[in-house]
Amino acid sequence: MWLEAAIGLLPVSALLVALVAFDSFKLVRPALVLATLAGGGLAAAAAWGANGLLLDGLGLPLRDHSRFVAPLLEEFLKGGVILLLVLLHRIGFLIDAAILGFAAGTGFAAVENLYYLGVVADASLAVWIVRGFGTALMHGGACAIFAILAQSLIERGGRFRPHAFVPAWLAAAATHAAFNHFLTSPIGSTIAVLLLLPPLLWLTFVRSQRAVLDWLAVDWDADAELLRLIDSGALGQSKAGAYLDTIKDRFDGVVLVDLLCYLRLHLELELRAKGAMLMREHGFAVELDAETRGMLVELRHLERSIGRTGRLALRPILHLSRRDLWQIYTLG
Repeated sequence: MWLEAAIGLLPVSALLVALVAFDSFKLVRPALVLATLAGGGLAAAAAWGANGLLLDGLGLPLRDHSRFVAPLLEEFLKGGVILLLVLLHRIGFLIDAAILGFAAGTGFAAVENLYYLGVVADASLAVWIVRGFGTALMHGGACAIFAILAQSLIERGGRFRPHAFVPAWLAAAATHAAFNHFLTSPIGSTIAVLLLLPPLLWLTFVRSQRAVLDWLAVDWDADAELLRLIDSGALGQSKAGAYLDTIKDRFDGVVLVDLLCYLRLHLELELRAKGAMLMREHGFAVELDAETRGMLVELRHLERSIGRTGRLALRPILHLSRRDLWQIYTLG
């Protein structure tokens, strides 16, 4: 059983470790990867119960259920883990989408294979080769496809839209269903996964790393210029200052001061986050120092002080996109 467990668990786990290692910007923290693995495992447990209910309720043969119903259900549950990460601003680029998507699929595959190890312990070695190098990698790859497509659609639209997850879910379910059909043979499907999945993930990494560098170059200049205007006292001569002048009558003096402090602090933290990303990309270890930690605490205090209305008022200046919120998370 040790050999079967190793074949069932090690290939997908090794690929996940490789994905985390290949991320030169270190956008995803190990603790978040572990939490996502656990989320995928919980999705597998939920799928076990839901599949049982649907098998009894629909009355389909097991073969048809595994080809048409299970892929939709299981990719929906795995996708729920990714949706939660998006809502919590834990995904900013395609790189971390691919890593976290594959992590959720890995957690799902690990729990599923451990379950099968207990109920079909007498299965042949060929079965475990298919489950380890085929089914497990398929679960990770399908969920990575879900996360990559969902993040791409969110980036294209500029903000979170729930319907962006529908085509991503259908694409992941179609990938899952195609594998379960075993159009040639189980071994043939396994070989197809091994041939197609690594190049897809590699191309995603190459494209996303280029996007990260482009974003850093453009966003850094904009943040630095606005921070320079604030520090030099020339903010009133800029478009941002003109905008603030139009909204000053909506807030009392104390809140206006907090708005300006929040604006300046947010910009400085964004620049620190970008600097930390560049340092990690060049191999330097970056630790959160006491000063930055204090700035993050102060930012949370100012958020409560200005309230939702104040944050909305600053949105035209700070452009508080999902990526802006994500980079503050990566720093703290």
